[in-house]
Amino acid sequence: MSEGRPSSIGRRLSGRFWVEVGLGLASTVFALLTLAWRDWVEIVFKVDPDHHSGSLEWIVVAVAVAVTVITFAAARIEWRKAAIASGAASA
Repeated sequence: MSEGRPSSIGRRLSGRFWVEVGLGLASTVFALLTLAWRDWVEIVFKVDPDHHSGSLEWIVVAVAVAVTVITFAAARIEWRKAAIASGAASA
């Protein structure tokens, strides 16, 4: 039945999956925060490395988006492995 399937996948998910999802969510929030509040680097660290040009913030956003894509792709691979193992165990 389809009702039992998600729980069996959930039991097979590794800690790595949860770490990847957590990092992906954190980097998404970080990217959105940087887009919304562009002067946080200057305020928090009390330095102005890009002299208010905004280039540092765009680099931060680009890196955060890259981390998001990579970690969510890795989590998807872990999810698929768990789904395959779950399907093989029930067959």
